[in-house]
Amino acid sequence: MIDHMGMPVSDLARATAFYLEALRPLGIGMILQVSTEQTGNGAAVGFGAQGKPFFWIGEGSAPDSHVHVAFSADSRADVDAFYQAALAAGGKDNGAPGLRPHYHANYYGAFVLDPDGNNIEAVCHAPA
Repeated sequence: MIDHMGMPVSDLARATAFYLEALRPLGIGMILQVSTEQTGNGAAVGFGAQGKPFFWIGEGSAPDSHVHVAFSADSRADVDAFYQAALAAGGKDNGAPGLRPHYHANYYGAFVLDPDGNNIEAVCHAPA
């Protein structure tokens, strides 16, 4: 199951204003904002429902930037296994398994770049 996805935008403020209005009728709103310092790549805004962001937009050189897709994992061990398998299959490290408390206290994820440079993640939201 896909947990969340992200895409680059050329103007984060303009895109944020657009998605705030466009997604409102669907019950989707802004849940979280993260800074360049927190992501290491550029500021981002997460939209979602019921406290969970699942659609992200972030600073990038759209449309030339790469896509981000995160897959739900049932356990932290599954996140670790994904990371090892992806590296063994030729992926490149983009963030070793670990907690990302700037998202929330139990956010445990790992990031790998696929052969085309897309940012693929496995994430577990359950406590240890």
